[in-house]
Amino acid sequence: MAKAKHDLHLVPGSDLALEVVGSDLSEGRRLIDAAGNNSMRFTKPRLALRERDKGFFAKYVQNLKLEALIDLDPASLDNESQVNIRANAKHFVQAVAEALPTPEKLQEFVTFLLTRCYLVAVSTASQDSAFRVFSVMNSRGLDLQPTDIIKADTIGKLKSENDRQLYNDRWEEMEVELTRDGFRDLFTYIRMVYAKEKAKRILLEEFRTHVLPKNPDPKIFIDDVLEPFADALDAIRNASYSATSHAETVNYYIRWLHRIDNSDWIPPAMLYLKEQRNKPERVARFFELLERLAAYMHICRWNVNDRIDAYAKLINDIQSGAEPDDMTQFEFRDDDHEAFRDALDGDIYELTPRRRNYLILRLDSFISDGAASYDPSILTIEHVLPQTVPANSEWMTWWSDASERKAWVHRLANLVPLNKKKNSSAQNYDFGPKCDIYFSGTKNVSSYALTSQVMAEDEWTPEIVEARQHRLLRILYEKWGIEVA
Repeated sequence: MAKAKHDLHLVPGSDLALEVVGSDLSEGRRLIDAAGNNSMRFTKPRLALRERDKGFFAKYVQNLKLEALIDLDPASLDNESQVNIRANAKHFVQAVAEALPTPEKLQEFVTFLLTRCYLVAVSTASQDSAFRVFSVMNSRGLDLQPTDIIKADTIGKLKSENDRQLYNDRWEEMEVELTRDGFRDLFTYIRMVYAKEKAKRILLEEFRTHVLPKNPDPKIFIDDVLEPFADALDAIRNASYSATSHAETVNYYIRWLHRIDNSDWIPPAMLYLKEQRNKPERVARFFELLERLAAYMHICRWNVNDRIDAYAKLINDIQSGAEPDDMTQFEFRDDDHEAFRDALDGDIYELTPRRRNYLILRLDSFISDGAASYDPSILTIEHVLPQTVPANSEWMTWWSDASERKAWVHRLANLVPLNKKKNSSAQNYDFGPKCDIYFSGTKNVSSYALTSQVMAEDEWTPEIVEARQHRLLRILYEKWGIEVA
């Protein structure tokens, strides 16, 4: 009978953890039977996690305390890895209980694992080819991230074991703080800061081309590039910029930037925070102008290539050391002002939901002086003058001209933000009943300043809507610094 290699890996810390090597199947079974009688006992763990999770893993998994692990509140755990360990344990226990409901079924399954499953070692000529093989073979499970390869490249260059351990710990600390996906985003954004163009290849290749050659010293790369950018991204992701002044202003603009339908603005924002975070007045002005630029491109429907080109030029402005008001990308030309005005005065309701919601809520925040807070999950945008006007209704009296209705129904003045639960019941009611429905509730108060303004009107005629349109546009022009034609 052909020789075969059998790997028996029960959970370390249990009664059994052994390896059967170079035996035929009958010999393997004999050793397994002997191990089952506790005649062989090994306590050295075959699997070790990183230092911050090693004790947690040993306590609950390697010591078979799975029930205690599952009972833990995920919110009480220290990081994403521990949350995932608990979730995997819960899934494993449930899957085993469903698939192997009896001791006999469990024994059959363990026998199958020990006698019919094999460990295959694959070696490659280079790290790049190893990464490709892993990516192809690993169709399930957790993908090997480009950041894992970059980590091996970077920390592997350090000569001292103490340095490798120190910088490994710092690297892992950043990954824990940002989460695995957020950490990958960090490298994507850093790539943009250096490349200043849309990615053409996979992240690993781009990073090795644009970033690492300019930062060959691993210590300097981690100290002066990776950690400062990670701190900046953490402040941006959580709107948690801190300073002795202007901090809330900065975080206010960051929260609005997060409502934009893309993250292309983040690389220049990261770069400016990294370079100027100790100058809060400048940072506040920068984010004010960045929010206006992002809103302009958002509402005017710029495509991704044009956005990336604009932000690349902004990165150049930042690296030149220019003051925010002197940055060329923040300077609106006459055609920019005209395009912005045309978009704001157009059929806003026909924008994508993300764009029109942003504009309506931003306008509402301008009217309420930024004091209001919004939950986009319960937001809907409602027409005051309905899209379909019933015959013999009050609307038909005020808006008898069909072309006039068409010209105004989707414009800014005719739109109000509402909670979703209030939207469906209003339908095509006359103006008075609509107002009553919008105000329905225990406090009889609308949560949106724009909506409250509409409720203060006694009627909703073309003249009132046109006057309201002019007022709202003037507010947007003033707040966003748009020149009036």
